Amino acid sequence: MSKPSRVISVVAGTLVWVALGLLYPAFARGEAWLGALWTVPILAWLPREARLATLLALIVAVSGVLIWRMTLAADARTPRLRIATVFPLVSGPRGFRTKLRDLPAMLRVAAIALALLAIGRPQNVLRGENTDERGIDIVLVLDLSGSMRALMDADDKAPTRTGGPNLRLTRLDTAKEVILDFVARRKNDRIGVVVFGRGAYILSPPTLDKSLLATLVSKMELGLIDGNGTAIGDAVGTAVARLRRSSARSKAMILLTDGDSNAGSIAPDYAAHLAQTQAVRVYTVQIGNGDDVDVQDGVDIFGQPRFVREHFPVNPELLRRMASTTGGDSFVANDKKSLELSMHQILDKLEKTRFEAQAATMEDLFPFLLLPAVLLLALEALARIVVVRRFP
Repeated sequence: MSKPSRVISVVAGTLVWVALGLLYPAFARGEAWLGALWTVPILAWLPREARLATLLALIVAVSGVLIWRMTLAADARTPRLRIATVFPLVSGPRGFRTKLRDLPAMLRVAAIALALLAIGRPQNVLRGENTDERGIDIVLVLDLSGSMRALMDADDKAPTRTGGPNLRLTRLDTAKEVILDFVARRKNDRIGVVVFGRGAYILSPPTLDKSLLATLVSKMELGLIDGNGTAIGDAVGTAVARLRRSSARSKAMILLTDGDSNAGSIAPDYAAHLAQTQAVRVYTVQIGNGDDVDVQDGVDIFGQPRFVREHFPVNPELLRRMASTTGGDSFVANDKKSLELSMHQILDKLEKTRFEAQAATMEDLFPFLLLPAVLLLALEALARIVVVRRFP
């Protein structure tokens, strides 16, 4: 057989064995291969869309080198015995084994090709049954202006911080604790947070990742943003912008503030109108009633906190008007208990909307490629022992 004919037969035979090796994974997982994800960890430095093509090119190159190495190149390395005449060998009978001399090479190259394909780590996305969860889209709008440093309770029986110095809770500390409890209880609601002072900023868009949300809320402190002002209109407008693209049937905004609007470029009434046009109900919670409150003003010579009385004006009429315009409600909270009650009363008033939840897990498909690869290697070893026997 000429060299070109031999190469063609070896390549064709190798492709046949690869095809036979692929029968098992094809029958075992069927259509899962059509949508399989090829992660190709060994080519992680390449863009994802180029990894599979690069792997296939690598398989073709390695297979070509191995075919040459184990067939034509192997003949040049085979030991030879010089004899006086070859006439008896030429005229002697020939067995079928001479036609199968390249069988081990075909089996090994097919096995290596399947093994390299398995290195691409194909994965099947297994999706569980769809479940309908009931929830709403909510944005919490929290005041971080300087007035939030006032104490939530004005007497010595006020709650204190746990796990730290014996300091009475400020309005911000109380609001954070209430928000964290609120987030933990609302497992099926998408919740976002907007903070504001002189300007408004998005702390988090509506999300179901409650652990991340709790972490962000826990780190909120006065001074993170400019607190020399209370831009209620800007804050409500920013929250409306985040809820505008929501597909939820129920969209709500909970505004927690202890001051009157005195900053920003959007008027609170116009922001309420924007919320109304987007079917967003605004629920306002006024923290404090405008009376003089204690504010910590450093410490005395003994290291004890020193308090002074300050006055922070509120505008309950504005908050009631904003809530009424959007179909929401207005509340006043003078202590932590009333603040918690206000938050839960708001949620009891809201309708529910359904979110489709779908659990997804990944199944590795590479074992279905490795098994035929191992079987082909075993078949190669058997062929070398039983079928193809060289002499010398």
